[in-house]
Amino acid sequence: MVVQGYAGANAVKQKPLKVVFRVDASLEIGTGHVMRCLTLADALKLQGTECQFICREHNGNLIAHILSKGFQVNVLPLTAAVSEISKATEEPRLAHADWLDSTQQNDADECSSILNELIFDWLIVDHYALDDRWESVLQAHYKKLMVIDDLADRPHKCDLLLDQTFGRDAKDYTPWIPDSCTTLCGSEYSLLRPEFAALRSYSLQRRVDSKLEHLLITMGGVDKGNATGKILEALKSSELPGNCHITVVMGATAPCLEEVHLKAKQLPWPTTVRTGINDMAQLMADSDLAIGAAGATSWERCCLGLPTLMLVLAANQLKVAHGLEQAGAVQVLRGPEEILPRLPHMLNEIVSSSCLRARMSLAATHIADGEGVTAVLQELEL
Repeated sequence: MVVQGYAGANAVKQKPLKVVFRVDASLEIGTGHVMRCLTLADALKLQGTECQFICREHNGNLIAHILSKGFQVNVLPLTAAVSEISKATEEPRLAHADWLDSTQQNDADECSSILNELIFDWLIVDHYALDDRWESVLQAHYKKLMVIDDLADRPHKCDLLLDQTFGRDAKDYTPWIPDSCTTLCGSEYSLLRPEFAALRSYSLQRRVDSKLEHLLITMGGVDKGNATGKILEALKSSELPGNCHITVVMGATAPCLEEVHLKAKQLPWPTTVRTGINDMAQLMADSDLAIGAAGATSWERCCLGLPTLMLVLAANQLKVAHGLEQAGAVQVLRGPEEILPRLPHMLNEIVSSSCLRARMSLAATHIADGEGVTAVLQELEL
């Protein structure tokens, strides 16, 4: 199948935009923020937009991956010189302040020295540890600011705000953003690569009277707490069909990758552990059930109607999990501590009921259709 690009992607503008992304990945942050920014950057690039990234060199960063996609990365070094005392004196302190490995002022100063050399149209920020204090310092360096957020817990001075959480009400941001800010809220704006929309019909069609022959397990690119290993252990007490094939997807730098390989070999079902994949849409479309984290891949699974047992790995994922559970698209484990006692029973129930899987699949299809990037691109026009 030839996957088409986004709508209008081949119509290069006479005066292309220039965009800079400020986003990080790490063992603590995970990979999702960078990956969704890359999805948007890829779409912008197809329209002739020049995109660059600013990323800090955290342990577990994705700088090499961004470079491999053809984008310039301006690297911020780890800031060992910034003391814990100076970080503690930054008030008010954000819930995810430690994700920055710096103060907002220091990070803004470093970014300012980079942005001084650039002339661009949009600064796009996807970082839970940054708010209007950082944005104010850099205000002279950009024409417009876009913030990608999921939390609605801190102030922003932005022109455009995107929150792709299912059920998110734009009113949640009223106390946090200027009246002039345009808000794009809800899973209809989820940033999915074009292959998900392209495979949607194929994926939904094969779910009609489908059997459970392929189980997909994906806990994100890092899985610092080794939820994947706990899931593989719990599967030993489940009643998966004997002909079921299991595929485990992990990041190439996941700290527990070796242990997962060992556990996979101990299962009675053929189990493949894959890293560094570039065909996730096809893999999801060919799967009959997923056990997945409540992160950015939630919208990918919904687009393809993939029924999911969802695991909450962080407090900021609770809203996503609750909304999808209420909609009937997923069943939820509210933390790794529930894997061993609850997962086998939940899995057995869904294995035995094709009707339950069909209901979950249908509910998921109403959450996201894969066209969110196109809507966001329209708002980035100057």
